[in-house]
Amino acid sequence: MRLEVVGKNVIRVDAFSKVTGRAIYPDDIYLEGMLYGKTLRSTVPHAYIKVDTREAEKIDGVVKIFTYKDVPNNRHGVVFKDQEVFCSEKVRRIGDPIAFVVAKDKKTCELAIERIKVEYEKIDAVFDPIEAMKPEAPKIHENSNIIYHYKLRKGDVEKGFRESYVIVENVYKTQMVDHAFLQPEAGVGYIDEEGRVTVVVATQYPHYDRDEIAQSLDLPVEKVRVVNTNVGGAFGGREDISLQIHLALAAYVLKKPVKVTYSREESFLAHAKRHPMIMKYKTGASKDGLLLAMEAEIIGDAGAYASWSRNVLRKAGVHATGPYYIPNVKIDSIAVYTNNPFTGAMRGFGATQVAIAYEQQMDILARKLGIDPVTIRKKNLFRQGSETATGQILTESVPLEECLDKAIEGMGF
Repeated sequence: MRLEVVGKNVIRVDAFSKVTGRAIYPDDIYLEGMLYGKTLRSTVPHAYIKVDTREAEKIDGVVKIFTYKDVPNNRHGVVFKDQEVFCSEKVRRIGDPIAFVVAKDKKTCELAIERIKVEYEKIDAVFDPIEAMKPEAPKIHENSNIIYHYKLRKGDVEKGFRESYVIVENVYKTQMVDHAFLQPEAGVGYIDEEGRVTVVVATQYPHYDRDEIAQSLDLPVEKVRVVNTNVGGAFGGREDISLQIHLALAAYVLKKPVKVTYSREESFLAHAKRHPMIMKYKTGASKDGLLLAMEAEIIGDAGAYASWSRNVLRKAGVHATGPYYIPNVKIDSIAVYTNNPFTGAMRGFGATQVAIAYEQQMDILARKLGIDPVTIRKKNLFRQGSETATGQILTESVPLEECLDKAIEGMGF
């Protein structure tokens, strides 16, 4: 087969429209008779709620205020259906959606949001994932706060540590990070010429979005259409539902086009973040720098909803040993609910955080053994034929040593 793209300098099909400003994003779309929407969000992290929309509904120009009562199936979520389209009895984080105002213009939406009365009965919250794992901790959902526990076992860790000349133990922490993409969430919902509920949105998962919209509205999937526009950055932050179901519900009920554009502040409140992780590492090596054992406990703060936490923490566990051969491994990787902003997909998907830990362990081992940090890495790098901690045999494409050599050369060492 003749390769027409691989290895060639090919012009992106969307490059011209983007650099000339002709590319269409959701906020560029205007339809005749279009209404506007805005979401009322929780201002407290954990509380039972009572919502009164009567005063807001009297405002001239307000078309409808949607709450959980208007949603046929009020549950959604990419892996676990643990999120509500609109909170019915309890909020679990700051930013939880409570109601959705649809009005003739944006100013009326904002005025109505101010007039909706929310009575909060605050309850104990937990923001530390280690505290959240304790049996007596406040429960974010009905059951345990532990969402997922991945276990990786290889060889005999205790024997590996007994045979180690040097052992390094440390705890590493990474912070919550927002994707901060350039284009805040925006979209338009309407009924198309074939009678389908249509949502025009910048998304990473149009097929997931369609499924979740269909389930929430109790519609056949073929009655829902998601049109993906140009995406102004995502990096994982558009893999969860934000405004898609709100728009679809409003369009379906009102039979009119409805548009929403988030402010930067609301964007921060609405979408998932990178998982903060607490990583307790213990690494043992021989006198000449060969890695013999590693034990790690990785605790990931999932926030109020699971999102992709199961997948992220599994990948963190799988990659906890890094690009190094270690014969004896014990890894526990745990995702935990808290009342923090919910966390999900972000570039690296769990493999990014653990690199902070295993690479610092390598530097500390090198210093304690009096070995150059490059040399100790070369002694332990995966090569063709190496076995990973999960038992995978690497049969091809393992150019790690070459990559390290090129990096050192580029740094002038």
